[in-house]
Amino acid sequence: MKIILSALILTVATTMAYSQEKPIVLYPNGVPNSKTAPAAYVENTSKDFHISKVTDPTITPYLPAKGTANGAAIVVCPGGSYSILASAHEGTAIAQEFNKIGVTAFVLKYRLPSDDIMKDKSIGPLQDAQTAIMTVRKRAVEWGVDPNRIGIIGFSAGGHLASTAGTHFDKPVIENNNVSVRPDFMMLIYPVITFGEFSHVGSRENLIGKTPSAAQVDLYSNEKQITANTPPTFLVHAEDDKTVPVQNSLMFYDSLLKNHVKAEMHVFQEGGHGFGLNNSKNKGKWFDWAANWLDENGFLKGK
Repeated sequence: MKIILSALILTVATTMAYSQEKPIVLYPNGVPNSKTAPAAYVENTSKDFHISKVTDPTITPYLPAKGTANGAAIVVCPGGSYSILASAHEGTAIAQEFNKIGVTAFVLKYRLPSDDIMKDKSIGPLQDAQTAIMTVRKRAVEWGVDPNRIGIIGFSAGGHLASTAGTHFDKPVIENNNVSVRPDFMMLIYPVITFGEFSHVGSRENLIGKTPSAAQVDLYSNEKQITANTPPTFLVHAEDDKTVPVQNSLMFYDSLLKNHVKAEMHVFQEGGHGFGLNNSKNKGKWFDWAANWLDENGFLKGK
């Protein structure tokens, strides 16, 4: 009986900690840069909540418990090599954690680059990320969000998408109607950054193909796209990451420093790749460090 009661209390507490709303379609009037999907191209969610073959991108709002929101917001980009979306441990779980510190979160279900459904697959995910930021900014009053405190977080290939959103905002790939698509801060967790020597080959090939031009490689090597106007950035990586080499974060951080952009980086000695919220090889909790960084930079209280 005690076990049942404890489980019930935990369920109620979890439910009270956040409020998940229905997904919001990003393009109610038609998806840009799209082709008619083949009959076999149907969205699927696996048993472990990996989403594939997205044709109709959405954001799902997660609202903090009543009275706890501080006005900050974040768009969450799950990873998955630009071939799937790891929507549970790099999506929902992350949004719920942000809700605990009063941040309104929006999990992005973005299109995965595909010649089957896109005219130009290299810009499809970025269109969705920019549209997500624009949507949150345009509807800020509705969600109680400060339009000057909207960030983006991404994991692995989602980190590449987030870093692209944070470095390519001055070249919108959507009709933004003079609404800024620049995130106010970036949080990049074991991110794919470069498409050069230390690239994650699968992510690179999925986004720009097996024989990209040198110009495309440079364009999407986001360590080369940093300027003094790049948003403040928080980075986490593991030294022993065999999937996405730690040099991705190191190169990005170095370029941030050279451009005098505020940044903080944490490198775990161990942890591998894809650990989500909790690195089982380390007692440190990167989300606690991230919350402190957000607070120190004024994003949790307003500047």
